[in-house]
Amino acid sequence: MMRETKTAAVMFADISNSTHLYEVLGDAQARTFLGGCLSLLSEIVEDHNGTVIKTIGDEIMSSYSTADQAVEAAIAMQKSLEKKRFESGKWYPKINIRIGFNFGQVISESGDVYGDAVNVAARIAALAKQRQILTTEQTVTCLKPEFRSSARFIEKSTIKGKSGEIGIFEIVWEHKDVTMVLESLLQHQTGHRTYLELKFRDHVVKVDETNPVITFGRQNYNDIVVDDRRVSRSHARIEYRRGKFILVDQSTNGTCLLAEGEAPKTLIRDEAPISGKGRIGLGYEPDTESSEVIRYEIKWSSC
Repeated sequence: MMRETKTAAVMFADISNSTHLYEVLGDAQARTFLGGCLSLLSEIVEDHNGTVIKTIGDEIMSSYSTADQAVEAAIAMQKSLEKKRFESGKWYPKINIRIGFNFGQVISESGDVYGDAVNVAARIAALAKQRQILTTEQTVTCLKPEFRSSARFIEKSTIKGKSGEIGIFEIVWEHKDVTMVLESLLQHQTGHRTYLELKFRDHVVKVDETNPVITFGRQNYNDIVVDDRRVSRSHARIEYRRGKFILVDQSTNGTCLLAEGEAPKTLIRDEAPISGKGRIGLGYEPDTESSEVIRYEIKWSSC
């Protein structure tokens, strides 16, 4: 076949807890079920004008002409596997997938694709957690406004084989916390809005629906910069999600959340809701007397 250079979105979707399925279902039944899952994902690729490149174990690799097609396929994949849990009158254990994709120039030959965009897509997929869709900053700029508005910045990261750092974004596709929706509605009806105020030294930052994401870390591109050897370059972030404030750790040493009246909670590559007021320590438990502690408080304002 002729070699062709073109732009495409390359996606990797991986069934992330297949080992558990083999333990619960046994080898034969698990293989049959996972084969059905991969077939379903392949159908979704084709339904969204994509091409299945190959399957690698429990992972499927596909390509699309546009970044928008990739997003649509990724969201459909995430939603589809939930329906596979009850099939032919039998209940199956919960399964999740993690997805990473990237849009850029690829080399197409003999039904396969190669090149820098493919390598980056594979690296991004390896960073994704269960039920997560990750992509790159350059891909987000190619999305239509509807999808671009659902993209949330995660961190700047180095990718093996690439010079410098690239921006990694999550495509948010589900809003599963009903409480968040109800609280948001209540705020609208009462004419008030919550916001989160953070103080570090003499620096004050506010998180709300107009400024929904702030980041912490050692590098200067963060909203709150903490120059400490225990702090990662892109250490953590806080997201505003439908009336709730969520602390997300993405560091090596973890992030400690200490709400007033509660025991300290250390997050390592995990997330937790923020309530009331308290302190945040990057890489250590926050000391009340320390000038390096990040203080927070949830407040109300009139609309």
